[in-house]
Amino acid sequence: MGLVGTLILNACNKFLDVLPRTQIPEDNLFNTEQGFKDALTGVYISAKSNATYGKSLTFGTIENLVSSWDVTTNTLEQQLGLFNYGDSRVIDQFNAIFSQQYATIAAINSILQNLETNKSVFKTEGMYQIIKAECLGLRAYIHLDLMRLYGPMPTAPNIGNQLAYVTEFNREIHTSISYEEYRNKIFTDLQQAGELIKNYDPMLSYSMNDIRNPNGVGSNYKPQDDFLSYRNMRMNYYAIKALEARAYLWYGNKDSAYTSAKEVIEAKDSNGDIKFKLATGKEFTAANFSLTTEQIFGLYAFDLATTYTNFFGNATYRKGTSSTTVTNQLYGNTGTDFRESSLWNVITLSNGSKYNVIRKFWVTADNVTVLTDYKQLPMLRTSELYLILAETAPFSEGIEYLKTFRANRNIAGLAIPSDIPTLQNEIVKEYRKEFYGEGQAFYAYKRLNIPKLQVLFAPSSATVNYVLPMPTVESTN
Repeated sequence: MGLVGTLILNACNKFLDVLPRTQIPEDNLFNTEQGFKDALTGVYISAKSNATYGKSLTFGTIENLVSSWDVTTNTLEQQLGLFNYGDSRVIDQFNAIFSQQYATIAAINSILQNLETNKSVFKTEGMYQIIKAECLGLRAYIHLDLMRLYGPMPTAPNIGNQLAYVTEFNREIHTSISYEEYRNKIFTDLQQAGELIKNYDPMLSYSMNDIRNPNGVGSNYKPQDDFLSYRNMRMNYYAIKALEARAYLWYGNKDSAYTSAKEVIEAKDSNGDIKFKLATGKEFTAANFSLTTEQIFGLYAFDLATTYTNFFGNATYRKGTSSTTVTNQLYGNTGTDFRESSLWNVITLSNGSKYNVIRKFWVTADNVTVLTDYKQLPMLRTSELYLILAETAPFSEGIEYLKTFRANRNIAGLAIPSDIPTLQNEIVKEYRKEFYGEGQAFYAYKRLNIPKLQVLFAPSSATVNYVLPMPTVESTN
């Protein structure tokens, strides 16, 4: 526990050490409202680090843990798929994720701490509440993912690692706390965030088309402050509620997960239209493969075209040399599923080799409008809420949510589950299909303690272990 505390301290120091290079001392940064805005923008940039949501916790490390990609013998990626947590490369990878997450938390806590001491600098109505709510929501988001990675199995919460829920910005060592205490702190942050922001977030007052096209032609949303543009790319009110649903499900509170998820999918615009809709075939036809219209919260990735080229365009991340493996084993060869027919592509490299790669993060770098700029990494999607509702609603209602989800993916002819275990099994299959390359399948497998035989593409020699080892200080110094 002492070693882990020291590692968190090192992460905090990592953030502190950046301050001099910015040429803006911390005391000066928080002397103006703009300084707080800039600091929060820095948090989102930190979250997009390759060590976390820019790669490792989206399509990289976490997808290798469930063998989403073909691997080469004796590589880091192969060892991840084998759950060989003693491999030095694997240890370093897990340490990097852990350290970066706590460094981002340190940046968040720095803002929160200064918000209280410098509250008087805020002149824009609601800005203090919005910034504080975003920080609390982001802190809960990252802490939840730390628990979902390094924490114990939800089926055995008192056996395994304990983590620190860091709420202060200082150079002190933070002590690990119990599973229950950690859970309570997540929901305290989320509930406070929701209360702070609900009366100020434009997400509640404007349609998603307006939110995605601020100050655009035909848009009713005309923010005078650019900081309030593109609320779908920030921790907004509905993202907080969606995160609540995810967290409640993780901790086994199905009734509350149901309530939070339903609030989001039943939200309506002023004209009565549903605010958050499931994507249909038109998104795939428009090459919006990451389904940005479904993203309740996504991170803007200006360099996503380069990222795609570096990791998918050269087939670093691939599955098979033809479409057969994915079509048959992942999607069941339906012949109709939009994901099956549109989301993958066989590419030919300069040496003539052919590989099947996912197009989820393919984007056009240039010549895009605001509404066709798909450079977003998904953090919370509407489809996840439908799967949460399918799992947490009364059985007959859950079936209807699953049917709606399937219909929007153009899946027809599949048997309707006749009992709860069968429904649960179908939901797990959909997590794998829907969030391929997004990191969510690992969490579903861990939450439900799915055996290896049900982990699609898992190597026969692997011994499944869903609890990542706590990092060691030595390998991060």
